[in-house]
Amino acid sequence: MAKATYILDGEETVESKGISSIEWIDDTFFTIHFLGKEFHGEIVEDASEDQKMTIKVNQRTFEVKKNRPIDELIHEMGLDKKKVKKLHQLKSPMPGRILGFSVEVGTEVTEGTPLLTLEAMKMENVIKAEGIGIVKSLSKANNDVVEKGELIIEFE
Repeated sequence: MAKATYILDGEETVESKGISSIEWIDDTFFTIHFLGKEFHGEIVEDASEDQKMTIKVNQRTFEVKKNRPIDELIHEMGLDKKKVKKLHQLKSPMPGRILGFSVEVGTEVTEGTPLLTLEAMKMENVIKAEGIGIVKSLSKANNDVVEKGELIIEFE
């Protein structure tokens, strides 16, 4: 039988049988017997469908992930990458006045890039990109007043 590989707090570990054992108290709490010592633990979060589990042992929290051969294949095929939203346009999320733009035509933006500052109800709100794109045009200028849903920026 092949040895299982686990990733514990980002470090790969190969399962070694015989040097430790786990005694389950119930479906959440357990005791680990390792090299003559006992460690008490509990399952904090169980994401079994993703082969992940967050456990707490002696007041320290660990993330454990089982590394399977299919996971390596999925990674090699690039199917584990987060899907990124392509931007087309930015419409005003609320009525207000544009205080200033943080981008100009031709600027390449990624998720989280500040685009502009919008004043609404005497509060300044920094509007950030929710995807990727290149600024094609600015439909408004500084100090313009916009209504909710009004086009402000177009992306390529």
